[in-house]
Amino acid sequence: MTEESKIIQGAGGGGGNRNRQPPPPYRAPDTLHSRSFATVQDLISEGEIEGFATASKAGLTKGTTAYDNASLKDVFLDDTPILDETASNTNPADTKFNFKDVTFKSKFGTSNQTAMSGIPAESRSPTGVGVIVTASTPVTRQITNTDVDAVIVTLTWPQIQVAKDNGDLKGDTVEYKIQIQQDSGGYVDKISSSVSGRTADAYQRDHRIDLTSGFTTVDVRVVRVTADSTTSARINEFQFTSLQEVIDNSSTYANSAYTALRLDSKQFNRIPTRKYRIRGVKVRIPGAGASGTGTPDVDPATGRIRYPSGYIFNGVMGAATYTNCPSMCLLDLITNTRYGLGNHIVDSNIDLFSFVAASKYANEEVDDGTGSGAKEARFSCNVNIQSPKEAFAAINDLAGVMRCMPIWSAGGITLAQDKPTTASYLFNLANVGEAGFTYSGSSLKTRHSVISVSYFNMDSKEVDFEVVEDATAISKLGTIIKQVKAYACTSRNQAARLGRAILFAEQNESETISFITSIDAGVVVRPGSVIEINDPVRAGARRGGRVVSATTTTITIDAKDQTTLPALNDNPTISVILSDGTVESKDINDITGAVITVSSAFSSAPSTNAPYLISSTTLQTQLFRVIQVQEQDEVNYAITALSYVEGKYAFIEDGTALPTRTISVLNAPVSSPSNLTITEKTVVINNIARSKLIVDWQPVVGVTQYLVNYKVQNGNYVSQVVFSSDFELLDTVDDTYTIQVFSYNASLQLSANPTEANFTAQGKTALPEDVSGLTIEPINEQFVRLRFTQTTAIDVLHGGRVYVRHTNQTGSSATFQSAQDIITAVSGNATEVIAPALPGTYLLKFQDDGGRFSTNATSVNLSIVDILDSIIVKTDREDTDSTPYNGTKSNVAYDSSLGGLKLTDPTTNASGTYDFVDTLDLGGTFSLTLKRHFQGEGFYVGDEFDNRTDNIDTWTDFDGTVANDANAKIAVRTTTNNPSGSPTYTSFNDFANGTFKGRGFQFRITLDTADTAQNMNLQQAGYTATLPSRTEQSSVIASGAGAKAVTFTNAFFVGTSALGNLNNFLPSVNISPQNMATGDYFELSSISGTGFTVHFKNSSNASIDRNFTYSAVGFGKGG
Repeated sequence: MTEESKIIQGAGGGGGNRNRQPPPPYRAPDTLHSRSFATVQDLISEGEIEGFATASKAGLTKGTTAYDNASLKDVFLDDTPILDETASNTNPADTKFNFKDVTFKSKFGTSNQTAMSGIPAESRSPTGVGVIVTASTPVTRQITNTDVDAVIVTLTWPQIQVAKDNGDLKGDTVEYKIQIQQDSGGYVDKISSSVSGRTADAYQRDHRIDLTSGFTTVDVRVVRVTADSTTSARINEFQFTSLQEVIDNSSTYANSAYTALRLDSKQFNRIPTRKYRIRGVKVRIPGAGASGTGTPDVDPATGRIRYPSGYIFNGVMGAATYTNCPSMCLLDLITNTRYGLGNHIVDSNIDLFSFVAASKYANEEVDDGTGSGAKEARFSCNVNIQSPKEAFAAINDLAGVMRCMPIWSAGGITLAQDKPTTASYLFNLANVGEAGFTYSGSSLKTRHSVISVSYFNMDSKEVDFEVVEDATAISKLGTIIKQVKAYACTSRNQAARLGRAILFAEQNESETISFITSIDAGVVVRPGSVIEINDPVRAGARRGGRVVSATTTTITIDAKDQTTLPALNDNPTISVILSDGTVESKDINDITGAVITVSSAFSSAPSTNAPYLISSTTLQTQLFRVIQVQEQDEVNYAITALSYVEGKYAFIEDGTALPTRTISVLNAPVSSPSNLTITEKTVVINNIARSKLIVDWQPVVGVTQYLVNYKVQNGNYVSQVVFSSDFELLDTVDDTYTIQVFSYNASLQLSANPTEANFTAQGKTALPEDVSGLTIEPINEQFVRLRFTQTTAIDVLHGGRVYVRHTNQTGSSATFQSAQDIITAVSGNATEVIAPALPGTYLLKFQDDGGRFSTNATSVNLSIVDILDSIIVKTDREDTDSTPYNGTKSNVAYDSSLGGLKLTDPTTNASGTYDFVDTLDLGGTFSLTLKRHFQGEGFYVGDEFDNRTDNIDTWTDFDGTVANDANAKIAVRTTTNNPSGSPTYTSFNDFANGTFKGRGFQFRITLDTADTAQNMNLQQAGYTATLPSRTEQSSVIASGAGAKAVTFTNAFFVGTSALGNLNNFLPSVNISPQNMATGDYFELSSISGTGFTVHFKNSSNASIDRNFTYSAVGFGKGG
């Protein structure tokens, strides 16, 4: 059946519906649409690159179909690869393509690369043709421009469809060709294609046809292969619409890697995002090593540089190749003249050896963290630098990938890398400034416990995050997160290692040390160097200094007595700086005095004054990495360094436990002190004598704090912390003390055991020494001076007294106990006293501030010749009265069995008084000299212990034979009034020998005791009152013509009816007249105690006026 066959339909049978409607006509879908293509060029890299990652890893050759197909796996449009990863490189199935009709071209940045074809640099406006192409009449146009690289032929179909008789509209197929003829050489088919489908609207199609260069003319002919339509129902004619001449871009873009993508608008309604997975720019790597140590190469699978075992770099770099070694990438950035600093820095300005050393460390394999046992390079650099950056920042960013610090020094760049490093210099207090070492640390507020590291995940092609936590820091600080970008990092485990390194540094390497050193060290030490330090202040021991002298096997050290040398079983080592500046360490075999012998010879003998350090198992040196060296002046350099933990690298990479390093013995357990000694002394504090124990011990090296426990007898221990090697305990008592001393280390841990000692203290119970060097010196009739040697007893000098007593007795009868105080006790630091002059014995004792007397009294005697120029007004003895002691008594009584006055009961009243019976009345006011008369002694009421009720600690005598604490004194009070009237008296004043002024005198004896077990037996008590002779002389007096009454300036005592009878002691008056004439005379009359009368007369007994003076001699001075 042909397309023109008819549809045969039945009648539907009898009764069928003869009016059924035919089905609606069918219209084929409009399947032909005009398409546009866009070509996008992307600059991938400056410099030659290795190529696309998949193809490079597979070892494919550039330019082959397999390489081109593999490259499509590394081109991502909107994060989707053009070709699936699993597709075959040689013959991929259509189903493996994620995008159709995509054309991809690439150039790899070689210096001699050719231009990329198909990229127009200039396109002329299309030349209109507009001619229908028929099967019988092809349409031809000619090009004569020899610069043209290609032509674009545009064909247009106004409609393509076939109308059927039943109304259906269907599509159609039109085949055509585009032929090219160059220089009339015959047509060649370039395009053989067809259009199949239906469109009711105009449909256009473009074809680019590349031309072969070297032509003169080119004929472009469009040929219709399908026969022309012969009916109006079939519409499929097309026309040659236009011809466009294309001149391609001839630029090669040498040394630039770039791509071109031709995209079909049918699949993309916009230009998609593009990502390319490449192996980047080729950089130089180290060349063949010295002494045949091999040549490094690059692992094609990972980009890691593989260094032969034992490789020694000889300073020569090899050819450029791809590697992700950060050190070689940094070297390329610095030296490349196209995109780096090569116009300013060349290889001669670079320490290539430091770059190769950093490269070796970066390319060492470590566990990749997946748990599979796979390895990866320690540091890889995978970065696309897309924007300009300051050179300093760019260099630091790349250096930071491999934990390096670039240093510009001496006109060149060197790398200092944070990697396992041995110390390159030694420091101790002998080669730093006077200030020593200064430490500082970071605040806890600046530390973190969680690090979130961002890196580029090659699987997801997005930025991903690796979170690293420090459980110990979290428990201490809480969760404090720090966001960190892992520059140039595409490895999850490299990001994790970075996070662990940051956490470790913040928790363990936050301390810095600063110090000043001299030029010899300052010019050698560089940032990044590891230095070894012994700081005796922190270590608790001096383990470093300078060499005094040395051979290759022995070293004589300085300051041996100040140096804490280790025991030989402590695995000691000594490190010293040799003359070439290197540090060498040796085990110590022997230590004899200041000479250290090592196990094997140094490579050369250390120089005199070279720094040395000693280390051992129990005390090691500190390690720091230098971060700054700054010249201070022409001599001194300031160095700042950061704490360095040598075992951190294994910990960061695989969690290996950190080795312990003991840098101080201050935290080590310490021994207890030795040579504990205890002495007792009496000292003066605030002018008070106090007894104290002085506890002293041999200091323990490195210990600055001790704990002292002490107790008295069986009491409880009292604890006190001290910061020196001695301890003082004040106000000791007479008892046994137990002393314990512990040592503290720097962390305030006590020594395992104390040093202990017992001591029996006396406190201040020791009696003062006896008075010595006692002499007596009369001053006048009334007083004597007693001199003696000052006491040596501290508790007498401060707070004590000197007691001076007197008794009328002499010889063995004169005792301190039988004597009474003649003056008030004087200060214990006295060396002399003034005492009333009394015949008999003076007795002296020291008394300490606790009331304890000297054991023996020291005495001196005084004999007094009767004084002739005075009169005894009265001698009164209360003990010789017919009824002894018959005066007024208060708490005292006369005891006939004792023959004296005593306290009635000392236990109830320790003091009592006795008032004399008589009042002494002089009849006028005179200055009267009084001398007491005392004889008595103290005694114990009972000699048995039970009779003594006072505190036993206050007893100075246990035998009951020495009663020094009972005393007696006599006092007088005076009045200028008539004692028989209503006189007003002064208060009582004690006396032994003194002068008192008054008319009336009353006397009182006071008995007292400081010990209620002691009493006083006052056997004799009285006084002698005397008035000294006196002479009164006058100035010239005019008598006047008559009797002249003269009044004495001061009245004389003439006696009373009770005292030697009235006028018994009239004064003698002597007149010395002046200007007397012959026969003149005077009469003296009415002499009394207050004056006299003189009357001058001449020979005629007539009264005359004469001048005269007088002198009166009598007793006493009234007033």
